[in-house]
Amino acid sequence: MSLSPPGPRGARAPTATPGYDRPQGEVERGSVRLRTLLPGQTCQIWTAEPSGGEPVRQFETALCRLESPNWLSSGDALVLNGEGLLWRLSLAPTRQLEKIEVTGVPQLNNDHVLDPDGEHIYLSAYDRQIYRAPVSGGAAELVTTDSSVGVQHFLHGVHPRGDRLAFIGLRPAPGDGRTLADVFTMSVDGGDYRKLTSGPGHSDGCEYSPDGEWVYFNTELFDGHAQIARIRPDGSGLERLTFDDHVNWFPHISPDGRWATYLAFSPGTEGHPSNVWVDVKVVALDDWSSATTAARLFGGQGTLNTPSWAPDSSAFAYVSYPTDPAE
Repeated sequence: MSLSPPGPRGARAPTATPGYDRPQGEVERGSVRLRTLLPGQTCQIWTAEPSGGEPVRQFETALCRLESPNWLSSGDALVLNGEGLLWRLSLAPTRQLEKIEVTGVPQLNNDHVLDPDGEHIYLSAYDRQIYRAPVSGGAAELVTTDSSVGVQHFLHGVHPRGDRLAFIGLRPAPGDGRTLADVFTMSVDGGDYRKLTSGPGHSDGCEYSPDGEWVYFNTELFDGHAQIARIRPDGSGLERLTFDDHVNWFPHISPDGRWATYLAFSPGTEGHPSNVWVDVKVVALDDWSSATTAARLFGGQGTLNTPSWAPDSSAFAYVSYPTDPAE
């Protein structure tokens, strides 16, 4: 299956966003403040090949801040979130962006992962819970029904068998008001929680390998700033994979198990902010010293939060947010 887009590389894509007319600036709904484009800022959806070559701009809009692309199993469209909603971007010759109408779920954050069945998607929402919904739209069902666990849920991965979820669980540290962020897994039925990491630094961005043998994630466990690591699903075999001064987030493994992408923030960055200069990195999975920069762009939060590989591993998607047309 070829996923190369029609037309010349780098061609400007359509900017229309059908049915969407919200103004630029922040959108606030209740207690939720959603990221939107700044005045003069645009959102650009890109794809790139892991072996190199010029990235391809697939779509551009100044009307909606789209984040975190997932590539549908059909190979002809991306799913993204934007300002609390879910969107589908067709990669057919005529690009088209459409809202996916999902009911029974609060405003969405940018953590969403496709179910291996190709028909459903798991969603994180601003109530810190995880939902499952048809990827074409419809009623969502709550997955995280066990309130006794006492964590806030931020979804990042689904086991290739489709029976378990990998997520970041947030909970207050006893006595000092800090927030702890660790890697957990759970059954898709809402139980059997397993905690894989235990501070002292935050962990995030946990995702299963294509064979289900590892959970990849970024963590501050080693030297206080985020580096890429992996761990066995039973909590054994913790292994550090990157060794540099950059603040590295969100490892994503290609379906064929050959490549990984991740986001590199500048040294000293705290967390994973939006609207900063970042590098999109590509690395051969069997040699983490081989990392190269696929793109340097203005982005950060929303650029590469979720698994974004094409189903045949020929390309991956990411998002930039330039404030200057020359960027």
